[in-house]
Amino acid sequence: MTPAARLQAAIDILETLATTDQPLDRLLRDWFRTRRYAGSKDRAAIASRVFAVQRHRASLAWRMNCETPRALAISSLLADGEKPEAYFTGGGYGPSELSDVEQTAIAAPPAGEAPIPVRGEFPEFLEPELTRAFGPHLLEEMLALQARAPVDLRVNTLKRQRGEVLAALQAREFKAAATPFSPVGIRIPSGEGSAELGRSAMFESGAFEFQDEAAQIASLLCQAKPGERILDLAAGAGGKSLALAAVMQNQGEIVACDIRQPALQQLAARATRAGATIIRTHLIDKEPPDGPFDAVLLDAPCSGSGTWRRQPELRWRLTPRLLRARTALQDKLLDQAAAAVRPGGRLIYATCSILPCENEDRAAAFLARHHEFALRPCTQAWRESLPPGMGEFSRASPRTMGTDGFFAAIFVRNAAASRSLDKPRG
Repeated sequence: MTPAARLQAAIDILETLATTDQPLDRLLRDWFRTRRYAGSKDRAAIASRVFAVQRHRASLAWRMNCETPRALAISSLLADGEKPEAYFTGGGYGPSELSDVEQTAIAAPPAGEAPIPVRGEFPEFLEPELTRAFGPHLLEEMLALQARAPVDLRVNTLKRQRGEVLAALQAREFKAAATPFSPVGIRIPSGEGSAELGRSAMFESGAFEFQDEAAQIASLLCQAKPGERILDLAAGAGGKSLALAAVMQNQGEIVACDIRQPALQQLAARATRAGATIIRTHLIDKEPPDGPFDAVLLDAPCSGSGTWRRQPELRWRLTPRLLRARTALQDKLLDQAAAAVRPGGRLIYATCSILPCENEDRAAAFLARHHEFALRPCTQAWRESLPPGMGEFSRASPRTMGTDGFFAAIFVRNAAASRSLDKPRG
């Protein structure tokens, strides 16, 4: 493919992205699967431009005073120091010639400093909420969320120890290092053959799973013990259920729930590979799983704002209406989770969000509704080196920890609580 054809392909993909909720990496995979003429270098160049546009969409749109896929592509060329007219020739499979409006915008960049949402690459309506979260460090935090994320691995201690896996990766010339806070984590710089890792014999043998260090920390905050009964209420494909099974040394029971049968099927396959024999999947359709449980983990559906490095398209899909729907669902799920916790048991609430409305606000609202629960500071549940941002709650971000944005809170049910365990409150 010519450079111009690659650019047009990027424009086509950006246009398709605007019409779907499909994750960008999956959309790219499907797009390339049906276009075998695109070689490996073509695929890499196209994907790189599409991801760059999503990471810097606000500033690219501000430069051209337009946010159409074509305008964003033009602006991305300008950001790279290239001349758009060399690509927009109308020849071959490249884009059509530049219009008069486009040529005027190219020749006249906007004056003055861009506003904070443009420099921070986030939707304007989120500025008050992000200011609540980060105060004077808002712009620094948003800049950190624009970088590419490293590859974090969680060593599966049911099969291997971290030192063994680390040594094996380093022997294969990966720049692998132990994560600074999770005792079972390994970090590899972004772009260091991560695709190869997913096809490696070590991965297929169940020696490790892909999991961000902040998510590993959330699993460890559950303080799961061998022999306990744990509920993973919104398990998805089960990354945290697998982590809990390893902590519990395959002793006890984990009930992993979700509303999506394909996700639970994926979890079952992952559990087999990991040798995690204590996980039982439960499709939530009408009947909740039988309680009570020693601990309930609710990694709630959320905005995904903490994962913007990995899924930059999510920031532009978020709307006030969607955010309100997410917080309402989080409250509903918290009430369901509370009903399943035994007296004296634990409820761990987690999100991959950096927004207080999904985090601290939900914790405060939960405690206001459920007086039989009390907040346990996360520092009381942590036995390793104390991560920055861990105190009453656990808060992680790329700037402070080099991880995804993540939040966790621990609630403990009064041992004398008499409320019924089989009916959610409210």
